[in-house]
Amino acid sequence: MLCLNGVTKTFNLHNQGERTIPVVTGVNLKLNAGECMALMGSSGSGKSTLIRMIYGNYGCAAGEILIREEDGSWTDLAQADPREVIRLRRHRLGYVSQFLRVIPRVATIDVVSEPMRLAGASDSESRNRAAELLTRLNLPEALWDLSPTTFSGGEQQRVNIARGFVHPYPALLLDEPTASLDKVNRQVVLDLILEARDRGAAILGIFHDHEAREAVCNRFLDVEEFKAAA
Repeated sequence: MLCLNGVTKTFNLHNQGERTIPVVTGVNLKLNAGECMALMGSSGSGKSTLIRMIYGNYGCAAGEILIREEDGSWTDLAQADPREVIRLRRHRLGYVSQFLRVIPRVATIDVVSEPMRLAGASDSESRNRAAELLTRLNLPEALWDLSPTTFSGGEQQRVNIARGFVHPYPALLLDEPTASLDKVNRQVVLDLILEARDRGAAILGIFHDHEAREAVCNRFLDVEEFKAAA
């Protein structure tokens, strides 16, 4: 479902004398449907940067980031134009980041249901699925018509997770999905990950929670192996 060949990333600091900071070099990765792979490595090793490159938030200096299309062909995200990236995000590639970024004053139920609507589902189907996830994640219904920008960090993270799981993406990127969560909601998230894996999703994630990582991941990749020399 996902294949990285020789992926390399550097940051160019234009406001600091054009200094170049190497991050990772020559990353190779193959992820099949029905697998959950954890990215391992110390803080600063490039795990989140790699996730953001796959999602198209960062460009890469070299290499291919291939995602399998529904017809079996491959699209290189590293070379895709913005419209292709948007299409893939709507239909093939989901992402749960550590931070919820939404338009202020948009109701939580609409924030969560939006990805499913954009993928082609009806408004009622999308809202029903969003309501199901918000209920499972123990977010009170009284909050659903409020903007999540007013919520606590843990509540925002649950909204973020519900939004990421509302559409059945074939590939899913997770950046610390259980951070800021209490024990009960942490288990709900682990259940959602296992359900997605069991239906055949290819999942790539960062899990600093050792127990969570062991519970849902069946493959591991140490990013330290690809850490670029400074």
